[in-house]
Amino acid sequence: MLQPILIVLHQEHSTPGRVGNALLQLGYQLDVRRPRFGDPLPETMREHAAGIIFGGPMSANDEDEFIRREIDWIAVPLKEHKPFLGICLGAQMCARHLGGRVFRHPEGRAEIGYYPIRPTAAGLAVVDVWPECVYQWHREGFDLPPGAELLAEGDTFEVQAIRYDRAFALQFHPDVTHAMMYKWTTRGQERMELPGARPRHTHFADRAVYDYTARAWLSVFLERWIGS
Repeated sequence: MLQPILIVLHQEHSTPGRVGNALLQLGYQLDVRRPRFGDPLPETMREHAAGIIFGGPMSANDEDEFIRREIDWIAVPLKEHKPFLGICLGAQMCARHLGGRVFRHPEGRAEIGYYPIRPTAAGLAVVDVWPECVYQWHREGFDLPPGAELLAEGDTFEVQAIRYDRAFALQFHPDVTHAMMYKWTTRGQERMELPGARPRHTHFADRAVYDYTARAWLSVFLERWIGS
């Protein structure tokens, strides 16, 4: 039997979305933890196949205890060479753990909506076809940490995907479902007033164009990540 995958979420009602659905289809059970609300993180990954830290509205630079705890915990899968994946906030936590800088854009710009990314040669070695545009929901980015490999880059925030041993970090949101997009653009509509953010109607129009490739990419990526 496959070991479960550790899922770290940051909101009371948040879900692992499309990533969780894809992992369930691959036969994995999901061990969902919310450290923000008191759930513990395992001291070892012996009983888990992999770990994922998802996004959230907070910053990896915040001084909250659970933020510090999650950043420090990333040492566990790294030390044990277990697959780890950080998505958006989780990616920025991974970058901070590895010694990278998490920062706001110098012009205050955000990425809210679909934006183009470009895979590097290293990224194409992981998955040979990447989406032309991916869904974003952030106003902070991160530098390439020491020893990490750049897999994909963008224009507003250069670093979009990295790899460090068996750890991957994605600034964008391959987990987003149509329902999640509706919820985020409704409850977080003020974010679409930020410089560089896309208007709400374009989120859904662009999803119709780019989502098929994003879904296909995710399926291949997850299988190769787990087997990395």
